[in-house]
Amino acid sequence: MFESDALFELRQDTGDALGFADLAQLPLVELMAPDWAAALAGVEGKLRAVLDFLAAEEAAGHALLPPPSNVLRAFRQPLAGVKVLIVGQDPYPTPGHAVGLSFSVDPRTRPIPRSLANIYRELESDLGFPPRVHGDLSAWADQGVLLLNRVLTVRAGAAGSHRGKGWEEITTAAVSAVANRRAADGSRVPLVAVLWGKEAEGVRQYLAGTPVVASAHPSPLSASRGFFGSKPFSRVNQLLREQGALDVTWELPPVA
Repeated sequence: MFESDALFELRQDTGDALGFADLAQLPLVELMAPDWAAALAGVEGKLRAVLDFLAAEEAAGHALLPPPSNVLRAFRQPLAGVKVLIVGQDPYPTPGHAVGLSFSVDPRTRPIPRSLANIYRELESDLGFPPRVHGDLSAWADQGVLLLNRVLTVRAGAAGSHRGKGWEEITTAAVSAVANRRAADGSRVPLVAVLWGKEAEGVRQYLAGTPVVASAHPSPLSASRGFFGSKPFSRVNQLLREQGALDVTWELPPVA
């Protein structure tokens, strides 16, 4: 745990007292892992502008998701440890669902979102792991799976409401930072990108030749058009092995 984790946990324990206006005043190194802060320094001004926008939304009485303490959660795990990138769209708009990691929800959420249920269905078909009743994907994040939404906030009940507000420039910078890492000898750091649906496909141009596993989105509207049967989890592990990296353990704990 690094210092900013302690800050976030303290704030969450007090009812998420941290507001968006507070986030806008904190230095980057208190908002994310130090190597992420360095990598995103070039878009710090844009991030501050988005946080100011969110503070104004909050002041106007709009309920925003996820809570402030989790908006930048995807960047708490060190950039250096990322080996899989899974790109989502924007947070779940249902209050209590969004947790700052794409496709993941609060462990207490029942039932889980249908797109996540479809991900579990494909995981069982691909690797034989039974679906979980919870939707907490943090065990993946702990292994270096960057669960990154394209847009990091949303108004409660209004899907897509924060698109075009500046998040896309920040997440583009994040994708580029992940894809352009190099080891000390100049070789590429092992990475596989998972692109589900058209929104995710939009980042392909920033991936600098990273191996990609792509298909339709797991949403109920599109899962039957190429997501089911795509075997993304076994394909990711095969691509990692080809780069000399360890597999991801995709099986989640039965109780989050």
